[in-house]
Amino acid sequence: MARVFVYGTLKKGQPNYKHMINTAKGLAKFQGRGRTVEKYPLVIAGKYNIPYMLNIPGTGHHVAGEIYSVDDQMLQFLDEFEGCPDMYQRTLMRIEVVEWEGKGGAGEARAAAEGVMECFVYSTTTYPPEWVGLPYHDSYDSSGKHGLSYVLRESR
Repeated sequence: MARVFVYGTLKKGQPNYKHMINTAKGLAKFQGRGRTVEKYPLVIAGKYNIPYMLNIPGTGHHVAGEIYSVDDQMLQFLDEFEGCPDMYQRTLMRIEVVEWEGKGGAGEARAAAEGVMECFVYSTTTYPPEWVGLPYHDSYDSSGKHGLSYVLRESR
């Protein structure tokens, strides 16, 4: 099992969460909530209002999200879903645990207790330069005050 940190449309209550609970795509078990140890710019960009974490460490905010344990099948699905490696790149990032529900092995419990763990995160280094000038968010909600409604894939 791998740990994945999601910060956008795959979180609970967001438009693509249905994929995280679709066992036909693999297994994803919610472990807890966290935020990035480093600051990153989280922007909502493009004509479909997609949330992107720009891989510019030290700029922006500590981005809030959810930590999942996923099997290889789900990780492969997420790679395809996220357009990895072209649109997003899956990299390891340090995530500060804010709230932990996971029931993993001793190593996982120790990492959670220490408050920081490494998780795969889909961020991007392949973005138009003007995205750096967009407003930065510390968390994403598709129906947030930003007024930028996410466009589902099936509606594009």
